[in-house]
Amino acid sequence: MVRITGNQPYGIPNFIDIGVPDLARAKEFYGGLFGWRFQNLGPDAGGYEAVLLDDAMIAGMAQVTGEDTGSRYWWNLYFATDDADGTMKRITDAGGTVVQPADDVFDQGRLAIAKDPAGGQFGLWQGATYPGSAIVNEPGSFSWEELYVRETGPAAEFYQNVFDLRPERMTDESAPADLDYILLNHPDSGRPAAGICADDRDVPLWVVYFESADVDASVQRALDGGATLESGPWDTPYGRVAGLRDPFGADFRLIRSNPTP
Repeated sequence: MVRITGNQPYGIPNFIDIGVPDLARAKEFYGGLFGWRFQNLGPDAGGYEAVLLDDAMIAGMAQVTGEDTGSRYWWNLYFATDDADGTMKRITDAGGTVVQPADDVFDQGRLAIAKDPAGGQFGLWQGATYPGSAIVNEPGSFSWEELYVRETGPAAEFYQNVFDLRPERMTDESAPADLDYILLNHPDSGRPAAGICADDRDVPLWVVYFESADVDASVQRALDGGATLESGPWDTPYGRVAGLRDPFGADFRLIRSNPTP
């Protein structure tokens, strides 16, 4: 099991959370799908729910209203930083906008929310006592993330300017000829940190992939729990994938990743 015990390198996705209009319904759905447990962090945390896998916090849930979100719900993706305030300046210098300025979350870390120039929302997490998702790349945890946006080139340039991620256009021979997809590689490891995919949706969105030991069985559990199937399941060079929306319409993916060299 891949456990994270310290802060991730700058620019690596390191946490996810979701705002929903019905916490009890969300806990029922995701608990049934992934075997998650939940711990309410109390009134000082606004009733925020810690999402636990194998007794480790991997994500969060918050109660929100349709007025807060325009009746849209989504998984928020956060990128690691050791200086949230400094990264927010890089964001605005690169053409992004501030949604929520950097602020302390108790002694756990420092959090901020921003939008890229196309309107895709993402967060920053500067870990202190809590470095971020404690388990990744294992069944029930997040293992990949993609930005769906109309124009991939400007988006890649923005995330390169902010996080120093290196764009690499995908030229996989097994991919569709019209695929417009850019990998964002981390400068230290050279390994992909995230992807950017051309898509005609009106509002750009970071979409989270959750690892599954059996995608087909997970899809059936999700459907039984009230999800809708958007695509798949189908086999790709990177694993078996399915696209779904949860009972609130939040977009997410399931993947059984192929072994990496």
